[in-house]
Order: sequence, then C-alpha cells, then structure tokens
Amino acid sequence: MPLEQVAFDIETTGFEVDDEVTIVGFAVPLGVRVFAQTGDADGGADGLEASVRERTDEHVVVSSHASETELLQAVGEFVGERVSGEDTLLVAYNGERWRDGFDLPFLRTRLATAGIEWPFRDVPFADVMPVVTRRFNTRVDGEDQSDLVSVYGTLCDGKLNAVDPFAESREAVTAFEDGRFGDLVVHNVADVLRTRQLGRVAERFCAKSEFGVKSLTPTEYG
Repeated sequence: MPLEQVAFDIETTGFEVDDEVTIVGFAVPLGVRVFAQTGDADGGADGLEASVRERTDEHVVVSSHASETELLQAVGEFVGERVSGEDTLLVAYNGERWRDGFDLPFLRTRLATAGIEWPFRDVPFADVMPVVTRRFNTRVDGEDQSDLVSVYGTLCDGKLNAVDPFAESREAVTAFEDGRFGDLVVHNVADVLRTRQLGRVAERFCAKSEFGVKSLTPTEYG
C-alpha cells in the first residue's frame, strides 16, 4: 500500500541565515494546515482564517503566531501528532535535493539557532522535484522547465482550489513586510496544493525507487 503523502512548503523573509520563517503549510488529505507568523497584527487567527477561506475552495485551518519561535514550536507539535509515522511520506518541491534544496536546510538553521528540537523524527521524506524533472518531459519552447508553477502547468490540469495572488514567489517577502498575511497564506496554500498534485502524478507514473525516500530522523535521536 502506498504511503500517504503530506506535502509541505515554507515562506521566509529572505535567503540569509538571519532571515525568518513566516509561513509553514502542510497539505493533508482533509485540507491544508497553515502556521503563520503575524506578530501583533489585529484580527488573530480567526480573522485570518476566515479571510483565507473566502478565497479558496480548499478546507484550510490557520493558526497565528506572534513570533518565529512560537510558529516553529507549534509546527513541531503538529508534526508529532499528524505527520510522524511509517504510513506517511512527507514531500516537498525542492525541499532538499542532493547538495541543494531550500525548505529543510533553511528550517535546520532556524531551529538550531533558536534552540528548538528537529520536528521531523521518524518521518520518511522525498523531494518531488528530481522525480518530476528527471522522469517527465518538461521541455517548453526549447527550454527545460523546473520551477514549481511551470511544471505544475505542464503536468497537471492547471486548476487549483486557491488562486495564487503572486506572480512570483519572491513577492512573499514584501507581502510579509506589508502585513498582507491573507495573500501570504493563500500563496502558500497554492504551493502545497501544487506540490501534492505533482507528488500524486509522480506516484501514478513512476516506480517507488525513483522517489529516493529517506528518513529525516537525526543521528543522535533514539
């Protein structure tokens, strides 16, 4: 029986070691769970969640956190309750390719500097990006496409249960700075839904061995 895929994606204030995680989203079978760093913004989680649900047909649960530390702690609790287990496969798009990737390396640095334990213990992981770009033809107008949006447009129907408000992912930085948390969450929801759908396509057409599943359990754990 195939593992249940849980797609995840993060948003940040930039790419440097002192930049922060602003959003972490997980696409689970019943919908999307999003953790948002909103500081002391008015409205709280209920207002943010309500505004996001008006913009997507997907069931979305949003929690609001005053700081990056609080967000990362909440993510750890969620992963321990919902994601850990041999029947679940955590997937990301460019989450951690060999000698590259973004989401997991960024999270490791932020967790280490904050003194927070690594949450993905006993969690199998696979990066969808190398499976898709190596085992599908993604060449468009003479060029190989590898970014999430382009590959999704090629291999999937192009329809999402959330309309991405950003033309480019880098807009997530200015959205956070401007306090446009609704846009930021909807963008993250769109990305985790794209990742989930690409993971399912790869699962349908590629061998299990192509996924390169690895354990994220740290060496000193257990």
